[in-house]
Amino acid sequence: MPGKLGLIAGGGTLPRRIIEACHAQGRAVFVVALDGQTDAATLEGDVPHIRIRMGAAGKAVKALRGAECEELVLAGPVRRPSFSELRPDLTAARFLSRVGAKALGDDGLLRAVMDLLEEEGFRVIGVHDILGDILASEGVWGREQPDEDAWRDIRRGLQIAGDLGRQDIGQAVVVQQGIVLGVEAIEGTDRLLQRCGELRRPGPGGVLVKIKKPGQDDRADLPTVGRHTVEGAAKAGLRGIAVEAGATIVMEPDDLVAAADAAGLFVVGVAVDKG
Repeated sequence: MPGKLGLIAGGGTLPRRIIEACHAQGRAVFVVALDGQTDAATLEGDVPHIRIRMGAAGKAVKALRGAECEELVLAGPVRRPSFSELRPDLTAARFLSRVGAKALGDDGLLRAVMDLLEEEGFRVIGVHDILGDILASEGVWGREQPDEDAWRDIRRGLQIAGDLGRQDIGQAVVVQQGIVLGVEAIEGTDRLLQRCGELRRPGPGGVLVKIKKPGQDDRADLPTVGRHTVEGAAKAGLRGIAVEAGATIVMEPDDLVAAADAAGLFVVGVAVDKG
């Protein structure tokens, strides 16, 4: 049996799913809940945890050591705080001064965080190491099939998303009839879809494409889709969603497919050549 798992919990339902999986496996888990980030439902029941502000890195490390955690997982979206909100303690301040420009992009920052945690003696693992069936499969998932026009938009989206990811900016893009309606930055996919709904052109709807950034570490911040993504895409007038197979977290896949079928949207997992 693996040792106690430390869970650094962001928002959404993913941290709770990890806790439930640990309970089902008989594995002990200790949660670091981030003020203003972790959902209240994550800590329902008797879940050992500590609440900290984002800048209290030293307190978090001390708590994880005290709980005798061996492995750590980072799960759930985290809104990047301003420096005034962060109020870094000595450990966090030393870390920020060390990472420098790496902190400008999400992937660079997360890599630096994971490196720091491993220097502290923890082993950082990915969400998929706990939830083995959570990554997207290749192929069409529901009733709807992308036609050749949609596939052209998907291929265009894969190219743009790859370029975007190489700059450590975002993971998603919306393409309609070969035209890029929007790219994801700090606002996230939900806000991207809202913006693109206002920019929709006449004719067949566009496609949301989400992929892992080229070279991105699999242990944190993989692209994620769920029922709410389908609902946002439908509201924006899109015709489908394409995600990277084997590198995208799929939340409640049955609900996602049911929502896509009801909305008449296709959802497809595609292999991505990162060469």
